[in-house]
Amino acid sequence: MIFPENFVWGAATASYQIEGAVKEDGRGQSIWDTFSHAPGNVADGDTGDVACDHYHRYQDDVELMRELRLAAYRFSVAWPRIQPDGQGPANPRGLAFYDKLVDKLLEAEISPYITLYHWDLPQALEDHGGWANRDTAYRFADYAQLVHDRLGDRVHDWATLNEPWVAAFLGYGNGVHAPGRKNPAHALRSAHHLMLGHGLAATRLRELGARSIMLVVNSSPVLTPAQVNDPQAVASEADAAAVDRIHALLTRQFLDPAVYGRYPEEVLAAAERNGGTEHIQDGDLKIINAPIDLVGINYYNPCVVQAGPGRPADAAWPGSEDVEFAAADAPTTAMGWPIVPDGLSRLLVRLSQDYPQVGLMVTENGAAFDDVVQDGRVHDVDRVSYLRGHLHEVGRAIEQGADLRGYLVWSLLDNFEWAEGYRRRFGIVHVDYATQTRVPKDSALWYRDVIAANGL
Repeated sequence: MIFPENFVWGAATASYQIEGAVKEDGRGQSIWDTFSHAPGNVADGDTGDVACDHYHRYQDDVELMRELRLAAYRFSVAWPRIQPDGQGPANPRGLAFYDKLVDKLLEAEISPYITLYHWDLPQALEDHGGWANRDTAYRFADYAQLVHDRLGDRVHDWATLNEPWVAAFLGYGNGVHAPGRKNPAHALRSAHHLMLGHGLAATRLRELGARSIMLVVNSSPVLTPAQVNDPQAVASEADAAAVDRIHALLTRQFLDPAVYGRYPEEVLAAAERNGGTEHIQDGDLKIINAPIDLVGINYYNPCVVQAGPGRPADAAWPGSEDVEFAAADAPTTAMGWPIVPDGLSRLLVRLSQDYPQVGLMVTENGAAFDDVVQDGRVHDVDRVSYLRGHLHEVGRAIEQGADLRGYLVWSLLDNFEWAEGYRRRFGIVHVDYATQTRVPKDSALWYRDVIAANGL
């Protein structure tokens, strides 16, 4: 299976998960600093204080990327490094780090793909309401401009948000992510303000000359239990309605306003039942509908549901009344996530059909397994199998007409896995957190060969 000639191969990371150096060079506090230091929020009491120490080791990490033949590296900028309080002038020392990182990447002939928001909101903005406060969207656009002003002469590929569903509904809905709030009305409001911030920032970036603008979502095919292993399985009317509602809440809530300038009825109905829609002001949807070039897809597993009459809404899913979230009949990763490779091709083909105006890129795909270093090597056969299966489905999606531009593996490095702390390893490069020694796993060497061949 050979991929298109200009297909982009790369890897992805996020600032709080790898950088460390949380109190250096004027960096302010983020919601994840606050959340991870509060007892009981993160497994084993882990924090991102040191993480992979990428802030000090970025040159060696870029050299690793070069050896693995990556053509692209997607990383996020830590907003508290640029504006410690979330507003005001830029912190020059914070910008200097990303300046050096970008130069090093370009020297290695690796294209930088910047994500402006990967969940590390400045704590000062959270103290004023966070994403539930409309003003945060405007602060985000100002921050985006500061980063582009410094890096836009060399960086051409920009993503505004990473996974707004997770930021809104795990952060403000069920509270398992920072800032740890449990308020469905705040979650829905935050989702809208995140998208407003996306639109404002996308417009600002376009005016400043950005070549490519992307919105990154965590999307999954929503399936009934029978459809997991049989794409032709016919759902009952009640199950089909549950599938459509959850697809609207997970994916269409973000892509419909971004691409078409409208919200699905299911999202508006959920808002009406949880505080109303007053936060959606006249003109907001026009702002959110700012033109974008790509949608980034973070895929790990399908979302499996069926009708559940009388069930209350899940805390992370306001609007999911009468829906039961079900298990998939499939092997699982160390996270307990079902491994369903053809879920990715099903998803990519559908999104290309539903949103033909924009190209697609797989911006995250990978798996956590219990890796062990033996004689200086990590024989992660399960991860190689996972990646091979999913890349095969990426190729199948392209053959079926999906406008797919590239694939970025998650993740380059083992890192701080949010509420799971350091228990879960997603990297293709093993990190010994005590010594910060990096060891490319077998999956990294396999991926290097895939890139060299531009195919499987």
